[in-house]
Amino acid sequence: MIFISETDSPKIGVLQAFSPTVNKLNWLLIAIPITVYFSLVSNDNSMSFIFSMIAIMPLALLMGHATEEIALRTSESLGGLLNATFGNAVEIIIAGLAIYTAANYADQADTMITVVQASLVGSILGNLLLVLGLSLLWGGINHRKQSFNQSALSMSGSLLLLAVLAMLIPAAVHIGGGNADSILKLSRYASLVLLIMYGLALLFQLKTHAHMFAPEADIEHDEPKMTNKDAWTLLIVATVLVGWMAEVLVHSIDSAASELKMPALFIGVILLPFFGNAAEHFTAVIVAGKDKMDLSLAIAIGSSVQIAVFVAPLMVVFAWVMGVDLSLEFGPLETAATFLSVLVANSILNDGNTNWLEGAMLLACYTILALSFWMM
Repeated sequence: MIFISETDSPKIGVLQAFSPTVNKLNWLLIAIPITVYFSLVSNDNSMSFIFSMIAIMPLALLMGHATEEIALRTSESLGGLLNATFGNAVEIIIAGLAIYTAANYADQADTMITVVQASLVGSILGNLLLVLGLSLLWGGINHRKQSFNQSALSMSGSLLLLAVLAMLIPAAVHIGGGNADSILKLSRYASLVLLIMYGLALLFQLKTHAHMFAPEADIEHDEPKMTNKDAWTLLIVATVLVGWMAEVLVHSIDSAASELKMPALFIGVILLPFFGNAAEHFTAVIVAGKDKMDLSLAIAIGSSVQIAVFVAPLMVVFAWVMGVDLSLEFGPLETAATFLSVLVANSILNDGNTNWLEGAMLLACYTILALSFWMM
């Protein structure tokens, strides 16, 4: 391997990172001032909602780029922790702001809880069905048959099933006639267990059994293109802007749903995760086309695991602290959709090989579920 020194590597400054010449998706950053106009000047909630959602997409990409640059200068363990923390930062920010709004505005509490639960479920479904489906389809079109590290993926599948269990039990208690207080307490304690399991999974993946998840020897490692200071600056600036756009988005959802005649559940499950994770989705599909299925699956399945085992229980605990009654009882359709999606994805990936038809099956599942949430 040839090592390139920092002085030899082409550098990108913070301002350059926002340039469309660096990434064409940065053209969508024009949505930020448009959002500000509709939010502060014309008070058009539906347009504020649309453009804030669009603005989050390139900002999420910039956050991901900054995180990768920082991770390149750290150990594998710290790099993995950074990617786990910031990989789903958009979902954490949106859900956190919705919970904060629910805690301070009682009249919006029910809507905000629905948004939180729907966006979390939508992120899991989007990664498991849409992203994975597109990756398998595009990879299968370019390569007749693709394989991956099945032993590494099996742990992720087991963690997803554990998270689904934590969702199914509160739903079963609700169906069995359990009261709201018992469901809430069960959800909070189950969330603490899931967070502990996520920490143990990180220890397993990054320390005790790191060899199972080690990248292939012939994979090229990128060199940093930003200084450490610029990378952190970019991460902070992008995170602040995401928080700003997310605040506009969260406060305009209720009005936008009425004005655009869209079900709030559809917005939370389908639209928010799609725009929040679009950059990450694009990366998973592209690397699948290059026959790097381990990386593609790590993005798609790994993001689902982080949402299910880390972000969702973290939001339940945060809501607990804020005095908001958020539970893991997400509703019958959301729970059934998540459970069946995990089963379908585990079944398709069970043999260690993939093809384009399996990708088409996953996309068909996602389409059916999207239609069901639209009809709600």
